[in-house]
Amino acid sequence: MAKATARTGADAGLGGFGALFDLKAAGFRDPILVSTTDGVGTKLKVAIDANKHDTVGIDLVAMCVNDLIVQGAEPLLFLDYFATGKLDVAAATQIVSGIAEGCKQAGCALVGGETAEMPGMYQSGDYDLAGFAVGAAERDRLLPRQEIVAGDVVLGLASSGVHSNGFSLVRKIVAQEKLSYENPAPFDAARTLADALLEPTRIYVRAMLQAVKADAVKAMAHITGGGLLENIPRVLPAGMGVRIDATAWNAPPVFAWLARAGNIDAHEMARTFNCGIGMAVIVAADKADEATRILTDAGETVFRIGVAEPRGEGDAVVLDNAGKVWPC
Repeated sequence: MAKATARTGADAGLGGFGALFDLKAAGFRDPILVSTTDGVGTKLKVAIDANKHDTVGIDLVAMCVNDLIVQGAEPLLFLDYFATGKLDVAAATQIVSGIAEGCKQAGCALVGGETAEMPGMYQSGDYDLAGFAVGAAERDRLLPRQEIVAGDVVLGLASSGVHSNGFSLVRKIVAQEKLSYENPAPFDAARTLADALLEPTRIYVRAMLQAVKADAVKAMAHITGGGLLENIPRVLPAGMGVRIDATAWNAPPVFAWLARAGNIDAHEMARTFNCGIGMAVIVAADKADEATRILTDAGETVFRIGVAEPRGEGDAVVLDNAGKVWPC
């Protein structure tokens, strides 16, 4: 599986004490290395309880490589850490197959990792995952840029579902509603609850690389823990905020169900979940159409969700009409 992820600069050979990558062979002129690490969180408990392990590896890769692309970096190589009490080869094979699939989607090489058996640390069947990704960007293309101005457009790329954040709350709601993961999902009767909740995190790398190379992007924010309210400000310069209209996109129905079943108010929804937007992209107003075309042609569903504006005394993200979308 790892060999299937080989790319220029890495041969994906396994078994050594370290992995090499040739930046020159990959075509970089003046590269800056960018590195990230992340996990899947308590979404793993859903996979363990449902005995469905083939998608969490995609989540693991996505959480790392989507953080790389927001800085304009192309993911190059990936390593994983898999820890368990006693190795279940069948489950581990499913997990690694997901990691390899995520790496193929992101265009990076799976070059190694660590598998740790630690009896006494994990209960029977439990495991944990961590991922490590390294990418590179040309020095003059690093993001975010600081010249974000009032009137710049905020585009939102559709998420595939809950992605990999907020699952402690999701699991609490599932238990409160006395649902089994084998039940039909209350928001999608055509799928089991496990299949719906384990829908893997979308990987935005290939589409966003095209937009970055076209010089159509000023900044991106990967919407993870902290939701829309806490992730977008991480890429804004001092004194700038954004105003977002929650009615500007079609959120997957899981979010309305979570809000209603969990009695979660709109502000908490937007602070905990991606709410249907997995990546926020800030572009100049005169490049909004071009960026939308590039991203749409690359397979993304794109919404124009807001604008940049001077930040007042309040929050950096003003979210209009959220109560209409997620009434609890």
